Amino acid sequence: MEKELKLPTINWRIHTMIQNGVFQRVGRGKFKFGKERNYLPEISSKMKSIYSKVKKEYPYTDICIWNTSSLNEFMIHQPFKFYNVLEIEKEAMNSIFYFLKDLNFSVFLEPTIDILEKYTSDNKQIIIIKPLISEAPLSIVNGITTASIEKMLVDIFCDSITFSAQQGSEMRIIYETVFTKYTVNQSKMLRYANRRRKKENFIEFLNTISNLRQQ
Repeated sequence: MEKELKLPTINWRIHTMIQNGVFQRVGRGKFKFGKERNYLPEISSKMKSIYSKVKKEYPYTDICIWNTSSLNEFMIHQPFKFYNVLEIEKEAMNSIFYFLKDLNFSVFLEPTIDILEKYTSDNKQIIIIKPLISEAPLSIVNGITTASIEKMLVDIFCDSITFSAQQGSEMRIIYETVFTKYTVNQSKMLRYANRRRKKENFIEFLNTISNLRQQ
């Protein structure tokens, strides 16, 4: 029987068990039983088009694009309108806003709830431009930089304007469904919530999610 194991040996065994589906990593130094089930968002042709046009014109600007319809998988009440959320380095937001305007996209720069309610009801290809928070947890899918599941969860908690359809009991359902279906890195969520200056409130909310308490 092994009395003492060196740290590299322990790390390698943990890595092996993760690879074999015994454990899944849910945070820094945190694991739970079961195989990792990573979330992979769908990238529509419209998202690819928007991303490619912006990247071609502004190749050195960090951007992230995702669509609020990605959240439908986790919701009971399905919203009737969706937004392409285009997050950009703050310094480039105005330039890219006018660039997309000139290309005849229906684009809004950090709109208020009144603007969204008045001017987006009949348009399903809305682009909402928001600042990209530094160190946000991102994913790359088919060459497109998009939001990770951790980012999506924090964003709907922090932004009740863009994600008005995902508030209240619907948000709780989204969280519980996500935690059931996919592996979620809690450390990534908390770091990002901290970047958005919502960490304490976010932790209080997470403590009310039954599926998370069981992990």
